Amino acid sequence: MTNEPTASFATLLSPLKVGAHVLRNRTLMGSMHTRLELLDRPIDRLSLFYAERARGGVGLIVTGGYAPCQDGLLDETGPLLVTPEQADGLKPIPQAVHAEGGKIILQVLHTGRYAKVARPVGASDIPSPINPRAPRALSTAEVWQTIEDYVRCAELAQRAGFDGVEIMGSEGYLLNQFTITRTNNRRDEFGGSLENRHRLPVEIVRRTRERLGPQFLLMYRVSALDLVEGGATADEIAQLAQAVQAAGADILNTGIGWHEARIPTIAYVVPRAAWRFAAARVKKAVTIPVIVSNRINTPDLAEEILASGDADMVSMARPFLADADFVRKAAQGRADEINTCIACNQACLDYIFADRPATCLVNPRAGRELEFSLLPPRAVPRKVAVIGAGAAGLACALTAAERGHAVTLFEAGSKIGGQLNLARAVPGKQEFNELLRYFKQGVARHSVMLKLDTRADAQSLAKAHYDRIVIATGVRPRLPQIPGIGHPTVVSYADLLSGRMQAGHRVAVIGAGGIGFDVATFLLHDEYAADAASTPQAIDRFHSEWGVDTSPSAAGGLKPMQPVSSPREVTLLQRKPEKPGRSLGMTTGWALKAELARRGLRTLSGCSYERIDDAGLHLSVNGVPQTLVVDTIVLCAGQDSENALLAELRALGLTPDVIGGAELAAELDALRAIDQGTRLGLAIT
Repeated sequence: MTNEPTASFATLLSPLKVGAHVLRNRTLMGSMHTRLELLDRPIDRLSLFYAERARGGVGLIVTGGYAPCQDGLLDETGPLLVTPEQADGLKPIPQAVHAEGGKIILQVLHTGRYAKVARPVGASDIPSPINPRAPRALSTAEVWQTIEDYVRCAELAQRAGFDGVEIMGSEGYLLNQFTITRTNNRRDEFGGSLENRHRLPVEIVRRTRERLGPQFLLMYRVSALDLVEGGATADEIAQLAQAVQAAGADILNTGIGWHEARIPTIAYVVPRAAWRFAAARVKKAVTIPVIVSNRINTPDLAEEILASGDADMVSMARPFLADADFVRKAAQGRADEINTCIACNQACLDYIFADRPATCLVNPRAGRELEFSLLPPRAVPRKVAVIGAGAAGLACALTAAERGHAVTLFEAGSKIGGQLNLARAVPGKQEFNELLRYFKQGVARHSVMLKLDTRADAQSLAKAHYDRIVIATGVRPRLPQIPGIGHPTVVSYADLLSGRMQAGHRVAVIGAGGIGFDVATFLLHDEYAADAASTPQAIDRFHSEWGVDTSPSAAGGLKPMQPVSSPREVTLLQRKPEKPGRSLGMTTGWALKAELARRGLRTLSGCSYERIDDAGLHLSVNGVPQTLVVDTIVLCAGQDSENALLAELRALGLTPDVIGGAELAAELDALRAIDQGTRLGLAIT
């Protein structure tokens, strides 16, 4: 990193005094569950993972959560820190971060009633709506023991060499459960009055500070907005923040929303910086630094928030999955080279909830640093042809060019992106513009020879004597065998999302996979959906439509959802008899389905299509015949691989590589496409 902050990000890159520590800038890599501890050589993996972010310039790193006792585990395989031997085993992690000039603290997390164990514990025996396991209320003596467990865990973190700890008090985990009456009906000194409900977190902070002294960095993560019924008001949150400061906290991080909240907080449907108002309220209540979090993914936005005085530091977790060099690039005036988090959740949160180690759709290297470091080094520059500038082809071409190969990228269309151009037309998915910007900038910067409007042919490729030919020609929409499929009311999803065709007022969408839901979203939104992702208007609309109350007196930050109107009547059709939407992302699909339901989406399962004519779409639903009178029928009935070039090249004795949709047409899978393209680009030697 450069020593002097650039004028553009002067506040973001300026030092920050936090307790006895001086942080080199105001970026925090927030805590994330990674499940890397479940893989082979977990400490090596975690050390490489965090060290790469420290080398990239992050001001302060927070680890994933470590339980302070057996009852606090997220599940039976979760990280636990209760013995000196466990602490000694963690020592390579802070050592690796310190060697790169960074600082790292360990998060202490007790999951309470969210735990996926046989008998969770909680402030009370009130069950969670997202956990079928009923909790057992901790006894008074057990609560006091839990306090000691937290302090002991912090001691062990210090023994391991961490610079401090983050005490996790948000997102509806145990400490948060104690602070509000929704989950605390106790009648002892830890229930009833506000002071009593705050006693557990305050005592943990106070005793940790007393035991570990002033040099140990002590961060508390406060729930700045619960987003659940019976949640705290802004005044109650301010009182907790003040009590935690008085108890000895050096800095306050902010969390948004409980895991059981009905409002999305970090998915792509959330506008950027939608929650800064909550952090700003906490900042007004205390004198120690306050960190703003959630849906902040660019240095420009981070700088604007800090310069406004709404916060002292910015937490970005997934943006550091997407690009470990986020800070370094911003400091060197290369912000346009940042691989931006698109908030898709597909390979991070969705993987975690599926008990898989986290990685990143736009950066397959994330969490796989050990694996990628074992790839063979580049031997000599090769002459490489990549056919198709969709997600797979772009990832392969850019990666190969970064390694010094001479790459020619052929694209039959007039612009790069392929199916990514369709995705970014969907309301809420404007972040895909960032991915296209990253690829476009990278291709130009690394001198990839880009040939647009050029359909590569086998003979020309053979004559050019390429060392490697990569087919990444993607997919084409599948045409289902329905009588009347050529009727003028029928359009493909590609024609609709690209703007080549328009839809009428009454629309039937055939196919209820991810593309079908994207098309329904596109059809049910007004033109305002093309707004930028972080305009004040977009944030206000989000708050109104999802029922977020930004007034200080609102308990939990909730109000009734504002009714929405839709420009069309849309019916989503599915052959399978099951409820539509099961293939959607685990952490984003529920929000998308809820939003579309409010906009009047009608869904039909168990559909058998009979014919299309001037009267409409004739079908049977679970054996019952009916006719949908519609103006437009949109086909989202799957894809077929576009790979005719493969056979032509093989006939000439060539052995091309095939990646992405050209290799396997299964939905529009940018995650698999970018992973394949990146790995192949690295493997070319």
